[in-house]
Amino acid sequence: MPQGTVSRNLKAMEIQFTPEQEARLSSLAAKEGTNLARLVKQAALYLILRDDVFRATVREGIAQADRGEFIEETEMDSRFERMVSL
Repeated sequence: MPQGTVSRNLKAMEIQFTPEQEARLSSLAAKEGTNLARLVKQAALYLILRDDVFRATVREGIAQADRGEFIEETEMDSRFERMVSL
């Protein structure tokens, strides 16, 4: 498959972790009662969801700014901290 091409039928993907990283991930999977592959897949899907939410939030902020709707810097700092701490 050419570089940069994504297959709709992609079945597997290989990811390299250090032994220490893999041990930590395995430990997390055991604590969650799942297997390592499922844990990594859930983490990747969560990252995609968070990215979508972040981008939608930025788009809404730009739309608000375009309408002249601004907030004080301290409020923005507070909102940003809440957003990134999720």
